[in-house]
Amino acid sequence: MKTQIIKIDPQNPEPGKISYCAKILRQGGLVAFPTETVYGLAANLSHKKAVERLNSVKKRTEGKPFSVHIAEKEKIEKYAMNLTPLVYKLIDKFWPGPLTLILPSPEGGTVGIRMPKNPIALRFIYEAGVPIVAPSANISGNSPPKNIDQVLKDLNGLIDLAIDGGPTELGLESTILDLTIEPPKILRKGAIDEKEIKKIIKNKTLLFVCTGNSCRSVMAQALLKKMLEERDDVEVLSAGTNAMMGMSVSASTQELLLKEDIDVSSRTAQMVSEMMLKKADLILVMEKTQENKILEKHPSVKNRLYLLKEFAGIEGSDLNIPDPIGSSEEVYQEVFNLIKEAVGKIAAMI
Repeated sequence: MKTQIIKIDPQNPEPGKISYCAKILRQGGLVAFPTETVYGLAANLSHKKAVERLNSVKKRTEGKPFSVHIAEKEKIEKYAMNLTPLVYKLIDKFWPGPLTLILPSPEGGTVGIRMPKNPIALRFIYEAGVPIVAPSANISGNSPPKNIDQVLKDLNGLIDLAIDGGPTELGLESTILDLTIEPPKILRKGAIDEKEIKKIIKNKTLLFVCTGNSCRSVMAQALLKKMLEERDDVEVLSAGTNAMMGMSVSASTQELLLKEDIDVSSRTAQMVSEMMLKKADLILVMEKTQENKILEKHPSVKNRLYLLKEFAGIEGSDLNIPDPIGSSEEVYQEVFNLIKEAVGKIAAMI
């Protein structure tokens, strides 16, 4: 068998060429392709003979697990289960990129998942539309290939197609992190430094949510960040359930925070995103309406979602913190004082 070689521009992958390569893969062919780490050898996981042939061509140890490659972060939920905030923090930080995560599989056991950072790889995986496994494109035991010549040295004539996307960016294999054990364990050192991963594992993420993300949640975020400024293990975010993207922080909020030596003049409003909610260890909202709105779309965060006053243990019949937009400076000051009290209690807990 002759291996077909197709050269693809790594910066602007040609759609027609990508579609052709994806079709070969879907039909059961073996396709070598570039990632940012090393070249991978792709097979359609749902095509039994293709996977058997992949094992044979690589002379791979029987039963050695494969990693699934995906082109969109949300696809992780298709192949893994019991996903924790830590999983989302890691993929938010390192994907697309050279990190393979070992996670619980819906079928039982574990599964490795990676989202490569390479335009050719991402478009090829997306276009294929089937689950893809892709160990390095070499005979087991040999050095992983960093360019097309090294791929062909081992596999020419053994695989159907090889995509020439030039030399790989990193030349190191992905770091493999097992999240099915406690504490998480690095199974293979790779392109991501162990210290970077340990920092994310150690960190906690706290998300404040209000409606417009122009006053209350900004106050809470800014105050807590200042109270914890000597710590580097807490990420503090804020967003709104109905924010106007790019809107400035209200003038009254800016003035109140300036009195605390906090400048938020360059900050703009943002909508709360699914990724923010999923990676947050703690979500604190200002009113019951925001709590209900979040739970309506994302019920899985229920055990991490609280009203700010409720979580801080501030007593009173009304647990809501009212929206001061359009109100007097006195109302803004009252809301600010209440949020500062609550945030102070939370800072002492963390």
